[in-house]
Amino acid sequence: MQNAGLKVLSEHREGQDKGLAMGKQSTGHLLLIEPAEFYANPETMDTNIYQVEAQESPEELFKKALSEFRGFRDMLVENGVAVTTVLGSKGCPDHLFPNWISTHEDGKMIVYPMRNDNRRRERSPEMIAFFSRFYDVAHDFTDFENQGKFLESLGSLCLDRTNKVAYATLSGRTNEELVRLWGEKTGFDVEIFESDTHTGAPIYHTDLVMWIGTEVVAICAESIKEEHRERVLTRLKKTHDVVELGAEQLKSFCGNSLEILNADGDRMLVMSETAWQALSEEQKKKYEGVFSKLLYAPIPTIEKYGGGSARCLIMELF
Repeated sequence: MQNAGLKVLSEHREGQDKGLAMGKQSTGHLLLIEPAEFYANPETMDTNIYQVEAQESPEELFKKALSEFRGFRDMLVENGVAVTTVLGSKGCPDHLFPNWISTHEDGKMIVYPMRNDNRRRERSPEMIAFFSRFYDVAHDFTDFENQGKFLESLGSLCLDRTNKVAYATLSGRTNEELVRLWGEKTGFDVEIFESDTHTGAPIYHTDLVMWIGTEVVAICAESIKEEHRERVLTRLKKTHDVVELGAEQLKSFCGNSLEILNADGDRMLVMSETAWQALSEEQKKKYEGVFSKLLYAPIPTIEKYGGGSARCLIMELF
């Protein structure tokens, strides 16, 4: 990808085409957004109970988060993953979580409505111009912000791309009407449910509850409200081997993992060190039987003050 008014910090693409050709569910090319600043975003705390208010200075937090981000990026590159890194914007403390756009195998992109003002600013003209060089806009849902309706990309939607099913848990950031409209526009069936955090509040994004791979799904079923739970599990079990996560594992971001491809097209699973440590030995063994490698890196500052983990950092490029 070439610069279109946006600062491209690094690009590691060896083997990308082979990786992309090997599977529909996952991609071998990822985009990361290096933060220009980082702090606990006060605008998002009312919906994200996993964030905490900072006790350290913004300068110290940014220094730690930047180091964690670069370590995470380097871990991916060292394991043969194609990674493009671009620089985020000042005034956007959550810019390292790319929730306003998704790309798809047909060469199209979808642009999404964000709940919070400083997250909407992440869709800068430079960002839009950059992606528009490589993807045509299939759908732009941003006008729904004026109606107070939000759908935050593949944080709100967890995609089974192979079987064309989108799973979504409703929250202040994931509107049911928009989930259904997204399904109509893209040809995906939608499976909508409700879930609760340990505080009783809705889980803000579906990618905290579950991840979907080619063969395996992991999901915190006990977080799903009882009237939806069996329906969701039954549907998942029709196409995947299901690993159930516990409530403490949800809090440790075990659901915030992602299947990716390396340069040889081998499937790998990426997560944070926090998530890795929270997995049981049985779960690790299960994953190791499916994936060529399990990747993890420490990102505790990002998790604690950003309220998101490994999957939240990654934008898949198809």
